Amino acid sequence: MSDPHEIQHLSRGRWVFYGFLAIAVFLLFTEHRAHVLGILPYLFLLACPLMHLFMHHGHGDDGQHAHHHGSSEGEQK
Repeated sequence: MSDPHEIQHLSRGRWVFYGFLAIAVFLLFTEHRAHVLGILPYLFLLACPLMHLFMHHGHGDDGQHAHHHGSSEGEQK
């Protein structure tokens, strides 16, 4: 079993890591803002086909399901 001191030490280390990560992200963004903002239009253009690919996966299935759920030839009167 872990003692409470070890758990507190791991928790403190995690907060230090998160603080370091926040500072690193802030400094990278402020120093490379021109690069990040310069690529932004291309990211929007890339998002269009990705959204089409992942969000429109249900198109075309409605007609096929309606056909399969209809009555079969043997049941028609």
